Amino acid sequence: MYDFTSFVDAISGYLQATFSGFWAGVVSMLLLGMVILMFYAFLGLFLVYAERKICARMQNRIGPNRVGPMGLFQTIADLIKLLLKELIYIRNADSFLFNIAPFIVIVASIMAIGSIPFAKGLQAIDLNIGVLYILAISSMGVIGILIAGWASNSKYSVIGAMRSGAQVISYELSVGLALLCMIVFAGSMQLSEIIVSQEDGWWIFKGHIPALIAFVIYLVAGTAETNRGPFDLVEAESELTAGFHTEYSGIKFAFFFLAEYMNMFIIAAIATTIFLGGWLPFHLYNLEGFNRIMDFVPPIFWFFGKTAFVVYLMMWFKWTFPRLRIDQLLTLEWKYLLPLNLMNLLVIAFLTLMQWHF
Repeated sequence: MYDFTSFVDAISGYLQATFSGFWAGVVSMLLLGMVILMFYAFLGLFLVYAERKICARMQNRIGPNRVGPMGLFQTIADLIKLLLKELIYIRNADSFLFNIAPFIVIVASIMAIGSIPFAKGLQAIDLNIGVLYILAISSMGVIGILIAGWASNSKYSVIGAMRSGAQVISYELSVGLALLCMIVFAGSMQLSEIIVSQEDGWWIFKGHIPALIAFVIYLVAGTAETNRGPFDLVEAESELTAGFHTEYSGIKFAFFFLAEYMNMFIIAAIATTIFLGGWLPFHLYNLEGFNRIMDFVPPIFWFFGKTAFVVYLMMWFKWTFPRLRIDQLLTLEWKYLLPLNLMNLLVIAFLTLMQWHF
């Protein structure tokens, strides 16, 4: 039910019948790229609007309410403003690296989205090393940030970029180990197979307390990887103006801004896929009637519902906790999260060896 495989196969069959093999591949890649870019733009605008509303609610403010009904068009107005703004030339900046850095950041997040399974049959590419692919691609974003900071010829930008490098490299370990815990349970790095392994229960439930610990560590480390509060030292306004993108303006600044929100969505989407069953519905043991009702909800709604829940948690962190200092940030990773993660991995390996999980 609600399987997109036949729909995707029908489009592929039409292209194969209409064009030659080479051009059918080119057209299919162009169509796929356009769909992902449209999805990227729409989702970015929605997440910006959602965060403004959520933070306003938490701070007892109204939030966007002037442009369009309930302020729905505020983010579109902001986008138009950024598109029309003048691109300011920075004296003594490395113009080639300065211009290419925003594209590296945004291309990395677009490539990561391509491997996310939104529903059965609705996945651009299903690699047998899907988790490793996402970890590798998501690490490319920090290269763009380091280049942006160095090429800007600004001390604020360089310090922000250096902080980002230290932060992302540190917390990448915890993200990778937390995902490795679930790979040990599932026995596969392919995202579609990890979802199939949760047909009899999501890993966060049937993996006992170690799975819950891995989820919490992943969420904390993932929030740090996206440079969002309380880990937003990279852009600390009171110290660094805007950090690595201080000297950027117009559409180039918009690229960094949009990539931050998309990275948050990617972290949430991976958490949904690995820990929360992906697009699978919520089932309860021995409640067939309830489970059948849950099956009527389309998988794509389940996926975006779970992802929205994780995104909300990350926004809650940002607007609740104060910003950490750099020493506190690195202490949290190297003295607490990493040792706990390693011990948790050993426990999960033992549970899997003894077949003591559900």
